[in-house]
Amino acid sequence: MTAQIEIPAGFVKNAAGHLVPEHQVREQDKLRDNVARDLATQALAISESMAAFKTKALADIEDLISISLERYGVKLGGKKGNVSITTYDGEFKIERALANRLSFTEEILAAKELIYACIRKWSAGADRHLMALVDRAFTGRNGEIRTNDVLDLMRLEIDDEDWKTAMEALRDSIQVNGKAVYIRVYRRIGDDRYEQINLNLAGA
Repeated sequence: MTAQIEIPAGFVKNAAGHLVPEHQVREQDKLRDNVARDLATQALAISESMAAFKTKALADIEDLISISLERYGVKLGGKKGNVSITTYDGEFKIERALANRLSFTEEILAAKELIYACIRKWSAGADRHLMALVDRAFTGRNGEIRTNDVLDLMRLEIDDEDWKTAMEALRDSIQVNGKAVYIRVYRRIGDDRYEQINLNLAGA
């Protein structure tokens, strides 16, 4: 743990950890610092609030399940699964969803090469949508593999032996590393459609 440096009055600390007299800091740098610090402080508060909401939501749903089970003298064995609860008027729906955390072994490299070999073989005959999907799957940010796009490839029905071999290698490369628990909140729009309430900055 890094020791906190006491900053004397009239000084500020720069990104390199050096003390700089305040009068030497440009006004634009001060303005940028204020905006970044204000937004980061709000983001931390939102993050803490969302973590507290998830903890409370999981506990409340677990309590609801326990009360229901006790009424019938039932005990659950093994892992608890997905649950959906709604308000009495149907306006809101809350889902607790479990999903596998996936990663890929070194076999993903063989699968990738086999997939691209198929596209090279098909050349101009390769479907553009398929080519875009493959590129998205294997050329994510910082070279990371996009799990959902990789799984989408496995859902495609292509009658080609080389493609089937590639999909077998892809399946063999998938490794389950535990489970993730999600809370999703929906509001009813109209009579029969629910729209998810966005709790993700990227989708705002």
